[in-house]
Amino acid sequence: MASNRYLVGFDSQNTFHRFTDILIIGAGIAGLRAALEVDPKLSVLVATKDRITESNSSYAQGGLAGVLSPEDTFENHVEDTLIAGDGLCHRDIVEQVVHEAPAEIEKLIDWGTKFDIENGSLALTREGGHSHRRIVHALGDSTGFEVMRAIIATARNRPNITLWDDTILIDLLTDAGECVGAIVSRNGMGKFLIWAKQVILAAGGCGMVYRETTNPAVATGDGMAAAYRAGAELRDMEFMQFHPTVLYVAGSARYLISEAVRGEGAYLRDINGERFMPATDPRAELAPRDVVARAIFRTMERTQHPNVYLDLSHLDPAMVCHRFPGINRVCKGFGLDITKDRIPVRPGDHYMIGGVTVDNRGRTTLPGLWACGEVSSSGLHGANRLASNSLIEGLVFGALCGRGAMEAATGKRQERIALSLSYSIPQPDNNDQLDLADMTASLRALMVRKMGIVRERSRLLEAVQDVGFWCRYVLTREFDNREGWELQNLLIIARLMIDAAIKRNESRGTHFRSDFPARDDVNWGLRHNSAPRREDLF
Repeated sequence: MASNRYLVGFDSQNTFHRFTDILIIGAGIAGLRAALEVDPKLSVLVATKDRITESNSSYAQGGLAGVLSPEDTFENHVEDTLIAGDGLCHRDIVEQVVHEAPAEIEKLIDWGTKFDIENGSLALTREGGHSHRRIVHALGDSTGFEVMRAIIATARNRPNITLWDDTILIDLLTDAGECVGAIVSRNGMGKFLIWAKQVILAAGGCGMVYRETTNPAVATGDGMAAAYRAGAELRDMEFMQFHPTVLYVAGSARYLISEAVRGEGAYLRDINGERFMPATDPRAELAPRDVVARAIFRTMERTQHPNVYLDLSHLDPAMVCHRFPGINRVCKGFGLDITKDRIPVRPGDHYMIGGVTVDNRGRTTLPGLWACGEVSSSGLHGANRLASNSLIEGLVFGALCGRGAMEAATGKRQERIALSLSYSIPQPDNNDQLDLADMTASLRALMVRKMGIVRERSRLLEAVQDVGFWCRYVLTREFDNREGWELQNLLIIARLMIDAAIKRNESRGTHFRSDFPARDDVNWGLRHNSAPRREDLF
């Protein structure tokens, strides 16, 4: 099956055009941090898929990790990150991000972020995998909301930054092996070709590829899939991090229960009320996420119960309510008192660790294209992300991308030219109407069953057949709506994830193979899993 280079046909001679010095796809913390780094003399267009407040960054509960306490050191934070990353982190990248984190947190404060204060200083908490209290937070457990409030307000006050919401990335434009812009669809206005001297991809993750997810509905892997079609390298797509504790009430929306709940002392118990983490890992509930998620999975299998429980009843009720007002409010909606009642939780997919390969400046393998945040693979997280390192990575690499793209754009010619580009998609022999919602639901359910927390070769091969079948008659079609493009992107992402999981015959970090349960440093030590070329896979 030959998949299409572009999802839609177009002709630059009869399409709307927009010109900018720097185009940024995505308005989460990474994208807006990149925009704020650009010299005001250059024009910046930030395009985001939904409302500007609708990003994974806005939903972040826990906080940002940084060495801000005299009891803590950069070496401690580096070592914690390396341990969590299970042998796949790039030490130079870890050291770079850890050392720059405090300054980035100070910038957020300068831009108006109101972090929680305790005794006149920044309140610091501890989360799983961290050896010290180093997590700054805001509004108790609504850190992302407060950080994004401040950074959005700052971006809106910059005259060189234009914000486009309701703008869907369809594809990245390339010419002569270089990224020169993007095809987007604006709500009610049709397709646009945006031409840019440099493009920064900050389009977030792909959590909607799974049925159980903490991600908002916009997280359909559009940026990763578009970069892949454009020829940029993707890697480590087998490493999807599952958050151990997602509120599980049958029939309701899933809601993240922050890592910080366990950081403040909550216990995990099975249906019989027994704690199971102390027997699993010496760090008990403070073990890294991959360890805790697998322990919960095994406990659910052992007890044949659909969830486990978080217990905060032994903690000070006043502290619990003050520290976790958002979680308390949501649980109250289900008749749960978090100071007394056990909270039903189970793992849900949370964060894609793999993505578009970038170097230590945020450059991808495609000239003219930069990437930062969850869409990228920088080497910081290795095989398992340490809690609260993601927002910091978005800030540090957002700044790097903004700076690098600004320098590259400054060196380019000043005239603005719409290149003569076109692409046509042949109509398939069978053009029957597809039930896109049903196909999307089927894909997401399959990923839970066959590409979940515990994987095994035979089930992965079954998934290849199933997803491959869907790809054959979906990826060759042309859609004119968001649902169709999202399904095509999710199918590409799913296929890449499954392929990577089959190749990595070991267990490391978030990737666990029951048929290869041990880590294999002989064959896989510090080895990344690069995605095959589009022509070779589809």
